[in-house]
Amino acid sequence: MEASREALSLKDYLTSRDAASQVLDYEPDNYNATVFLALSLLELGQLEESEQAYNRATKLNPENPLAWQGLSKYYERTERWKDYADSLVHLIDLHRKLSDSFHVNATVVLFLTFQLRGNVVKCAESWQHLYDFQRERGTRLQVIDAMLMLIPPSHIHEMLSMLPPPDMTNPASTATFNAQTAIHDSLTHLETTVQYIEMEEDETLRKEVEKRRTRLGAPNLEILKDEVGREIWAESKLPLLYDEIINHPRTSDELRRSTEAKLLRHKQRYLYAIPNTPEFAGEKSKMLEQVDGLIQGAIILKIPDEQAWTMHLESMDCENVSGYDRELVKSYIMMFPSSPISTLLKGYFLYKNIPLSKAQDDSDNESIKETEKEDPFDTILEAYTIIPSSNIGNRVLSEVCISEHDYQNALKAAESGMELLNRLEKSTGRNLANVRIGYQASQATSLVHLFPPKYHSRALNIIDDVLSESKDNIPCLMGRAFILVQAKKWHEAATSFTRVVELLPANVSDGIRAREERAWCCCQIGGIDDGLASLKSIVTQLRDLNENSQDIARCLWRIGKCYWNMGDDHREEAYRYFILSLKSDPSYAPAFTSLGMYYAECAYPPDPNRASKCFQKAFELDPREAEAARRLAEGFAEDREWDLVEVITRRTIEGEGGIDAGMGDVRYLPTNAWAWKALGAVELHHRNYLKAVAAFQIALRADSDDPLSWLRLGECYSQAGRHVAAVKALEKAQELDPQDWICHYLIGHVKYQMGHHHEAISAFESILASRPAEVGVLMALGQTYLDKGRIEFEEGFHSRGEQSLLTSVSVGLRLNVTSTGFGRVIWKIVGDALFTLSTRPTYDDESTVRQALQNVLALCPTKDKHLSDVIPATVLSTDASITGMQVLEVAIAVYSYRTTLGSSEIPKADGSAWFDLGVGLLSWTIKSSGQTTGQPRVISFLSQALRKDPENGLYWVGLGNAYFTSNARGAQHAYIKAIELDTKNVAAWTSLGLLYLYYNDIELANQALHRAQTLDPDYAMAWIAQALIATQNGHDADAVAILEHAIGLAPNVPEGDVEYSCRSFRQYRLTSNAVDCPLQTLLPTFFVLRRYCERRPDDATGLHLYALICEGLGHLETAAAHLALTTAILEASYEISEDPTVERQFSIANTNLGRIRLALRDYKGATQSFESALGLLSEDDEPEMNILRAQAHFGCGIANFLQGDIDAALANLELALESAEDNVILRGQVTVLLAQTMWASQNDELRENSKAHLLECIASDPDDLTAVNTLAGLGVLTDDQSLVDAALSELLTLPRERRLQRDPERNVDHMLAHYHLGQQDPKKAVAVAQGALFGEPSRSEARAWLATLMLQKENSDAALALLSGLAADNPTLLRLRAIALSRENSKEAMRDIQRAVMLAPSDSQCWRAMALQFYILE
Repeated sequence: MEASREALSLKDYLTSRDAASQVLDYEPDNYNATVFLALSLLELGQLEESEQAYNRATKLNPENPLAWQGLSKYYERTERWKDYADSLVHLIDLHRKLSDSFHVNATVVLFLTFQLRGNVVKCAESWQHLYDFQRERGTRLQVIDAMLMLIPPSHIHEMLSMLPPPDMTNPASTATFNAQTAIHDSLTHLETTVQYIEMEEDETLRKEVEKRRTRLGAPNLEILKDEVGREIWAESKLPLLYDEIINHPRTSDELRRSTEAKLLRHKQRYLYAIPNTPEFAGEKSKMLEQVDGLIQGAIILKIPDEQAWTMHLESMDCENVSGYDRELVKSYIMMFPSSPISTLLKGYFLYKNIPLSKAQDDSDNESIKETEKEDPFDTILEAYTIIPSSNIGNRVLSEVCISEHDYQNALKAAESGMELLNRLEKSTGRNLANVRIGYQASQATSLVHLFPPKYHSRALNIIDDVLSESKDNIPCLMGRAFILVQAKKWHEAATSFTRVVELLPANVSDGIRAREERAWCCCQIGGIDDGLASLKSIVTQLRDLNENSQDIARCLWRIGKCYWNMGDDHREEAYRYFILSLKSDPSYAPAFTSLGMYYAECAYPPDPNRASKCFQKAFELDPREAEAARRLAEGFAEDREWDLVEVITRRTIEGEGGIDAGMGDVRYLPTNAWAWKALGAVELHHRNYLKAVAAFQIALRADSDDPLSWLRLGECYSQAGRHVAAVKALEKAQELDPQDWICHYLIGHVKYQMGHHHEAISAFESILASRPAEVGVLMALGQTYLDKGRIEFEEGFHSRGEQSLLTSVSVGLRLNVTSTGFGRVIWKIVGDALFTLSTRPTYDDESTVRQALQNVLALCPTKDKHLSDVIPATVLSTDASITGMQVLEVAIAVYSYRTTLGSSEIPKADGSAWFDLGVGLLSWTIKSSGQTTGQPRVISFLSQALRKDPENGLYWVGLGNAYFTSNARGAQHAYIKAIELDTKNVAAWTSLGLLYLYYNDIELANQALHRAQTLDPDYAMAWIAQALIATQNGHDADAVAILEHAIGLAPNVPEGDVEYSCRSFRQYRLTSNAVDCPLQTLLPTFFVLRRYCERRPDDATGLHLYALICEGLGHLETAAAHLALTTAILEASYEISEDPTVERQFSIANTNLGRIRLALRDYKGATQSFESALGLLSEDDEPEMNILRAQAHFGCGIANFLQGDIDAALANLELALESAEDNVILRGQVTVLLAQTMWASQNDELRENSKAHLLECIASDPDDLTAVNTLAGLGVLTDDQSLVDAALSELLTLPRERRLQRDPERNVDHMLAHYHLGQQDPKKAVAVAQGALFGEPSRSEARAWLATLMLQKENSDAALALLSGLAADNPTLLRLRAIALSRENSKEAMRDIQRAVMLAPSDSQCWRAMALQFYILE
């Protein structure tokens, strides 16, 4: 051991390690040797072995600090800082324990005192190391923990108190200077620790709140702060440290006061953070006692802590501020003279004239009296703006505002104070019942007198609550009495006022007012004598007391009213008291009103001028003087001063509660309904419909049975676009006054706006039944029929639309007879109806149309100065049918006549007439092919319309349409001008885009059309134009998609329908496999074209295309009928124009008609059609002519063959073959048919020729699979194996892709399979079917074919495997599956065959399969 110790002292760590190891070999539990070994190993760098040795030593003797000191050194050297701090704390604890043991035995052994001091020093050194380490590397919280070790009741504080005082002149003389300083200058140490803890708690609160705010379902910020604060402040050490500072002997008075303030605020924050719930009631109550104790200490000692004094004042439970302890208030004011609350309190007591002490001349009151130089009310207002969230401030302001009769601000202050009170009670846990009653009394008083009786129901609820707690509360008793007075419940009001009189002395202002109101109630219930006597005595008392002049004026006016109500004999006496009232208070408005009534009704002679002046004065002083306002409004209305009427109306409404307030409160019942009605009429005149609606609604609250108000309300709703509400309001008006025809008219007008034309017509006709000459109703009826006809035309109901338009014309003519003063409107309706009717080429009720046109022409001038040289006079022949062109010409004549009815006084009406004439003539010019003389007139008429009304965008668009093909610059200018007038004009943007497209400016066209689509995505014409642009760019698929979207938009554009149909049919014809799914491709086109043909029944192109679509769908009869109509239209057109294009179209139509008649087995008709086509085809060698000629001969040959005329058939087919020339496809088809015809002739020579023709065809076109297939069939029929082998070799040498392309119906595969079956080789037939299925696995026909072969071989399992999961919606596959299942699962088979029959009820094979299944079940 000695050797090891000496080696350590000489820093010979290797020798020391060896010596210590030798000792441990003999004595393994030797503590000192283990420590020496650990230290040696540490110095030698053997760290793990050193730590193990130290840990073993601490276990050998846990109470000895030597090993822990070494272990602490090891942790420091290895930078294991957490373990280092823990070891220092452990050392401090060991030294404390050793010190405690020394204290016990110090009286016995003297030398132990020295060791005790050594332990104290070592403990201080350990603390010093820990403190320095935490300051350098630890957190603020760790520093605080270290500092708290030296503050009572720390377990080492008493021991470290034995340290000597520090040598301030030589801090380096000891290693425990900081510890000595903290012990002997503990106040500074306490302040530093408190500062650190305050910083740590504030930062922890902020960080924790920010962290928890982001959680889902986190409460609001205030609640979150309270929750986090309660967690922190409940465990806070600050209260104990504050107490240490307060009780410290070296604490100065200033520090003690500031620390006490901190302690109060800390406990207050903790108190406010504790929830006011039963769970935390005990904790909150305990903390409230502590806070109250601190506050009481500050009050008793008069410590100038403003927050403590303010909290004490706010916790005083008084009904009003005058109930505060005046000495306490005076002390507060003197202690905090610059505080806003002090200013408030000084102003309040001066305003109320309440002394703050018994001796008014006391010297303490001098500073308070200085405030008397200022207006106390202004002082209160200025102070309140500084502290609007103060409970005291809101109490003071609400009471003072009530005294000033500023009830609105009083109510705001009381409501704000109630919120602050609720918050205060929740924060402190106190129950301030009297303060609540005070606020409620202020609220109730304000509500009673603020725009009475607007808030009386709300005030009454508050009054009931207060009186249930304080039955003698004077403000609430007075408030209830005033509410009863307003409700004219005089007996009950008198009882309430009597109760107030009993409670108050006779000379108190409230008591005097209660006596006055009781006397007034007596006058109203018949006790005029007693009431007058009381009122006169009260006037005398008020004069003696020098009370408010307004109170005296009111009392005198009431005396005058009593005399007024006593009859005419006492009117002069009443007049005298009215004058006395005004002398007492010249601003008392009711006296002026009564005086005006006297001058208007009782003065002799009546003096209306003086009365009007009195009413004006009364209304100026008080807008609540409704009687004066009503009389003024009536007078101004008689003088037609409508602006003044509006001013009076609005001010009257403001006087009873304000326009916004009235409209915002649903339960608000107006006292002046006449004012609201007048306001509604004014707003309706100014087109402020929503405001007018609100005004009439409020008026109806006062009188819900006023039919005129309901009528006006319905009119407002109608103008605002709320048609359903308008109908309900008008029906209510009609219910109240069934005889009011205006109501019926407005209902019809609203129904018209809603598009319910039938109901609108019924309403108008019901009026005309009793008032047949009512011009406005006739106009509305004609316009309704006109719009109804237009909509019916758009929806495809052409017969209905025709009848509606004719009715509109007849109504217009009837109106023309009834009233000649509305010619412009009458002929506008007639012209528009005829113009719309002209869109039909023929008419269902031609006689009515003829009669209508004759009636119109009879009223129009025979000579037309505008168009006599352009449009010939319309002649309605009884032999010929009425055409759309004739109707259009009559419409143009009406428009022309309308231009002669105008006057320069209404330029816009003139513009409408010229525009209609121009548009009508433009339509006539377009329909009259080749007519050019009308174009200049169109432009002239439209220009004249624009001169009359240059701001009408519709006119500019019309002018642009007229210029469209002839003047590009003019058209562009017109469209752009229309856009400038209305940038959201979709028609103008679309027309501009079409113009650019017409002149091949694709980029500008696209921009314009994109703008149009943005403005109105449902405008069909813009989409159609975009489709044209897509076509121009080569995007045909996109064009079809766009057109498909456009045809579904409303209103429908017929040109879009036909364009979509043409493209769809072209796409259908180009599809190689079109036969597979005709319905999916052609059904939409079929419906679109049918709609188009209904609207344009004279369009040969549309009818022709519709017939082709019907042919594709199998509607052959319909197709034949429409093609026959097409040929008739084309024939009539050709007779007029002799246009070669029409001739060619006629030939094509006849060719198609012949083909369809062939399908219908009308062979003679087919032959006739083909011959008609051949008769018109020229002998030119143009490819198109040759194809048409070949098709006509081809069809004619088929017709001849089917009629049994073989020679004629062969002749036509030979001619078709000659016409086909180099057209390989057509030549092949003709050759095949020629061969088949020759074979059918039963002539051996012709049969051989048929083979020769087929071989020749195959030689010229080896890919003609139809010819190869036919040749193979002939070989099978003649049993010519060489011919069959030759045909099969041609088929098998073709690649499968080319074969499928040339054989879309897959006839070759069928022929091969049947050939193998005929050769009794089913395996090869199955192989062919399998190859077809493998090549096209999605083709249902190939799968059905293979499954059929499997069933024929009685291989049901293979058939089921082919059909499993694929037969859900295919009737053929379902039928085959049912046959395969028939023997194994008959029920499932029956379900499948029933579903197949349901999907294809016309398929006879499905029915036969079902019969078979029934047979199997039986």
